[in-house]
Amino acid sequence: MIAPPEITRVTSARVACDGAHDGLPAALGHPRVWLQIDEHGYVDCGYCDRRFVLIGGPADGVDQATLPDISEGASN
Repeated sequence: MIAPPEITRVTSARVACDGAHDGLPAALGHPRVWLQIDEHGYVDCGYCDRRFVLIGGPADGVDQATLPDISEGASN
C-alpha cells in the first residue's frame, strides 16, 4: 500500500472536503462532500483521496501507508 497524497488531522469525526489545498481554491477542487470518520479513526475523500485522521483516534500516529483506503460508506 502507498500513503494517501495528503493527510489532514482533525478534531471532529464529521468533516467536509472540497478539494481546496495549498493555494488551490475550492472553485478548482471538487464538490463539497461531508465525510464521517468511523471506528477506524480515519476516512478518505472519494474525489481527491485526501485522508482525514481523527486526532487521538486509533489511526493517529500510525504509518498511514499501512492502512487500507476507507472511503465514506465503506464497512471494513
